[in-house]
Amino acid sequence: MDAVDATVEKLRAQCLSRGASGIQSLARFFRRLDRDGSRALDAGELRRGLAELGLALDKAEAEAVCRRWDRDGSGSLDLEEFLRALRPPMSQAREAVIAAAFAKLDRSGDGVVTVDDLRGAYSGRAHPKVRSGEWTEEDVLRRFLDNFDSSEKDGQVTLAEFRDYYSGVSASVDTDEEFVAMMTSAWRL
Repeated sequence: MDAVDATVEKLRAQCLSRGASGIQSLARFFRRLDRDGSRALDAGELRRGLAELGLALDKAEAEAVCRRWDRDGSGSLDLEEFLRALRPPMSQAREAVIAAAFAKLDRSGDGVVTVDDLRGAYSGRAHPKVRSGEWTEEDVLRRFLDNFDSSEKDGQVTLAEFRDYYSGVSASVDTDEEFVAMMTSAWRL
């Protein structure tokens, strides 16, 4: 394990020791540190914030953490990037039930879930906004799909995006049994 991984593991342990709200409270904390409203922290802001939490990093370590988790290459760490890094790894049982739910949605079997895939499995006709005429059934299915889509909202959800969504949910569910039961019930697996 390198220094960046060790730093993230320390921070993850600190968050998890605070219970399910640990990562959420850390998100609020980082939003407070984001003084310019950019929704991103540079290495200096990250370093000061972690020091307030009792996790001291030198300048090089803070820069390394930023580089490691900067997915968009912006040179700074947005909150979503950092929070994603803090999520604990999922067990094989959780990964398997997520894959099973995705496979159920991916009716075409092409590895991408689209509105067409959803249309074959779900109906939005009973949605209150469809009934009122405000939305079409297509609008309902698209908005449902957008929950799992990355920030780009391209109308196509990959297994990686679906897994990423559920890794956030997984972080707040204590046991594999509870997570598998929740997924099985929600997706009628």
